[in-house]
Amino acid sequence: MSDLGFTHIALGVSDIDQSISFYPKYAAMQVVHRRTDKTKHVDVAWISDLTRPFVIVLIQVADVKSTLAPSSHLGVACKTREEVDRLCNEARSEGVLLEGPHDWGFPVGYWAFFRDPDGHTLEVSYGQEISFTIAQAINHE
Repeated sequence: MSDLGFTHIALGVSDIDQSISFYPKYAAMQVVHRRTDKTKHVDVAWISDLTRPFVIVLIQVADVKSTLAPSSHLGVACKTREEVDRLCNEARSEGVLLEGPHDWGFPVGYWAFFRDPDGHTLEVSYGQEISFTIAQAINHE
């Protein structure tokens, strides 16, 4: 793996521990680095699904001023439709299911939106075929 291309996105969060609990459950991500920033005196955690050199940087802030909300969202692919359904059932019981699941066919696939502890939107999906679409674009060049 190399650190080239898109490596991270940073999200302001109000309670880093709540976010660290949410993302492993719904996005199969784990903490790969955690520290208190010495200059700003804020907690920072890098979380990753360990599939590529990409992390979400969670930065604890006093006030989350803007959120990724439905149209702007993080997207995570699941292995099966059943996994999407299982996560939706859990999200529904915890009151964090925003929408779905929906099956919009190729290339959008089967998807649902969840709300994280700060109101950021997480999409879980199956069947979007991102790697296939990118391979086609590379081969077309």
